[in-house]
Amino acid sequence: MSVKSCEKLEKSMVALTVEVGAEEFEAAVEKAYKKQRGSIRIPGFRPGKAPRKMIERMYGEAVFYDEAINSILPDVYADAVKEQELDAVGYPQVELLSVGKEGFSFKATVAVYPEVTLGQYKGLEAPYFLREVTEEDVDARLNQMADRNSRMVDQDRPVASGDIANIDFTGYLDGEPFEGGAGESFDLTIGSGQFVPGFEEQLIGMAQNEERDIDITFPENYHEGLAGKAVVFHVKVNAVKVKEIPELDDEFAKDVSEFDTLEELKADLRAKLAQEWEEDAGHAFEEAVMEKVAQGIQADIPDALIEDQAHRFMENFQMQLRSQGLTMEQYMSAANLTEEALLEQAKEPATQQVRMDLAIAAIVKEEGIEVSEEDVAQEYEKMAGQFGMDVENVKKYMEEAVVRERLGRSKAIAVVVDAAVRTEPKPEESAAQAEKPEEESAAEGEKPKRKRAPRRKKAEESPEETAEGSAE
Repeated sequence: MSVKSCEKLEKSMVALTVEVGAEEFEAAVEKAYKKQRGSIRIPGFRPGKAPRKMIERMYGEAVFYDEAINSILPDVYADAVKEQELDAVGYPQVELLSVGKEGFSFKATVAVYPEVTLGQYKGLEAPYFLREVTEEDVDARLNQMADRNSRMVDQDRPVASGDIANIDFTGYLDGEPFEGGAGESFDLTIGSGQFVPGFEEQLIGMAQNEERDIDITFPENYHEGLAGKAVVFHVKVNAVKVKEIPELDDEFAKDVSEFDTLEELKADLRAKLAQEWEEDAGHAFEEAVMEKVAQGIQADIPDALIEDQAHRFMENFQMQLRSQGLTMEQYMSAANLTEEALLEQAKEPATQQVRMDLAIAAIVKEEGIEVSEEDVAQEYEKMAGQFGMDVENVKKYMEEAVVRERLGRSKAIAVVVDAAVRTEPKPEESAAQAEKPEEESAAEGEKPKRKRAPRRKKAEESPEETAEGSAE
């Protein structure tokens, strides 16, 4: 094998022209003959016994060329990439240039990681907003605790708004059940808007064990196949329940915590919220300055790198859906999206993530950041202590290369953040931060979006979750 040329193209693409000599190609052809001769029938010879020259005379000398090229080309390409010290991205486009007894040649066009020119990454300014803990915040956290400790109480009366109705239902379109239109023992909160408009309202007044047909017309913007269609749901109410939430008093505090009074519990929640808000402020500041670093780089980013990241977002999104008991097909049907459209939506955040990754890698290189054996050992020990596992078990979930990469990125981000300048947020920025919900749900039709700049692993993340995040 010899590389005849290595031409740099636009968008960080490289074209390699490679030749494979007669001797190397002949060995591949002979191997192809031995593999395929058993399936070739030649009159007068038992299967697998026909000489190669006889087969080539009957079918042409190129009869084994395709198999020979397919078998040898991946290794030849890999050797060429290694020889030219290319950091290739994805799979190449291969064009066969010539083939014959003297060997063959091909051109492989492949994307490579681009050269990155860093912009400013030290002394950057970003707003720092530290949210104050209010009594409303403490009360909201208390109400969450109360809700988690609530219990369902059966009611011997008809369904009313706010109740939880346990139902069986089957939907019929033109007299036939339709896909996704049935369920059993489903707990539906009346008034939640969880079902199609008009469904929940028609359950009000139904008694336990009562059955009823409900007429529904799907909205015009519903997914294809049911949009604007009139259907009938046959519904049976199995039970009527209400959520009984415990009273917020000293007894509640004793039941859910180590404290004896509600005031002690509230003081503890206030302190924990203050710590959370401080961490959130630090994370928001970190993300703001890292966004500036990512925006400031100059790089001729290949499309393949962005497409690869977009596919990883899609795969991660699919895992999120599975954890919620949904499939990608169900989500796309409900959102009236195709896989191509969803992938296209993922390209913008994928581009942002690629720029972030390239920026961090460039800082690691610029600063000469290294991760020592001691750093890796300490990180394994830290994770083992956090999760009550021994180090060897942690290593099963987190390969050393992953740990090294994460530590290197963390050190690079620390270089940026430690040199950054905190500024007072503008009034509109403060208002937006103050109004942010305490918890954001990933279940409400969330689309694939970019990963944030990596930061310290949260204490509640398991090694399995950390490993999954690193693989994204």
